[in-house]
Amino acid sequence: MTVISGAERRTAGWSEALRRWADGGNLIYAVLGVALIIAWPLVDVAGGDFMSGDSIRSILLRSISLGIVAMGQTLVILAGSLDLSVAYVISITTVVAASTIDGQASRLPLGIGLVLAIGAVVGLLNGLIITKTKTNPFIATLGMALVLQGILRSGVSAAKGEVPSSFQALGYKSLGPVPLAVLLLVVVFAVVYFLQRYTAFGAHLYAVGGDVQTARLSGVRSDRVIVTAHVLCSLAAVAAGLFVMARLGTGDPRVGPDGAYDLDSIAAVVVGGTALSGGRGGVAGTLAGVLLLSVLDSVFNSLQVSSFIQQAVRGGVLIVAVAAYAIRKRRAEG
Repeated sequence: MTVISGAERRTAGWSEALRRWADGGNLIYAVLGVALIIAWPLVDVAGGDFMSGDSIRSILLRSISLGIVAMGQTLVILAGSLDLSVAYVISITTVVAASTIDGQASRLPLGIGLVLAIGAVVGLLNGLIITKTKTNPFIATLGMALVLQGILRSGVSAAKGEVPSSFQALGYKSLGPVPLAVLLLVVVFAVVYFLQRYTAFGAHLYAVGGDVQTARLSGVRSDRVIVTAHVLCSLAAVAAGLFVMARLGTGDPRVGPDGAYDLDSIAAVVVGGTALSGGRGGVAGTLAGVLLLSVLDSVFNSLQVSSFIQQAVRGGVLIVAVAAYAIRKRRAEG
């Protein structure tokens, strides 16, 4: 019989408490806090003012479009899928909506309704291809991205359409020091958080992502859950596209892929603690992941770091995040 001392029990207790704290999505907030503490003196030494109102506003604006896309991406990844077509959904949203509206405020409902319908169809097709043909989500959504890319490049080669000034207010107006569009991100976050935490759909997301066979045996309609997650993800990309369109004042076929919204949204989700295999994580961590990437961008720009170095560092952050969560998973299973 092995005798465990009081000190060993206390150590094991602290270790278990720390593990639960990290698994609860809190680890990314600690990382974000450390990043802010490091970034502040770095930017100030370089001649900037990291904690100024303009700097914070810039970080928030950087977070909005990526944050909205990443909320939708979180849903599909929780279900054990992913979506590489979101960048082109954003581009199509800006082009189609701006062309339809064409500077006339009276046509705003038509333009917004049209792109929401397009987004829903793209998400539905993604989900059906994955669930009915059993195609790998990476291949299925990459194929959809190529289809959308072909449609864009064959029909549009430059900026197109015009956005009325009343809608551009979404991209530039503020409520005091807070950009108006931050409210859009907060609303999307609140809706997705509610779906994830307080609805049967949210519970089914975790079940399907955790073990799709077990979920099916438990009566969960896994195909419907995956399709719904993809539809919501594409609608989130449409919402992000509308914000980008408001900032640009026109439609741009390159804005989605140039912004790397597909890979960056996946990076924000994974860095935020959601497992790529699904069934673990949530949008609270994703929001922190988005803010962390935005802080990194702000610091890099203040320090005038090359864009190539920026991409290398972001890739390194993603690799470290994936490796850290993989190690924790192996230890938990072992």
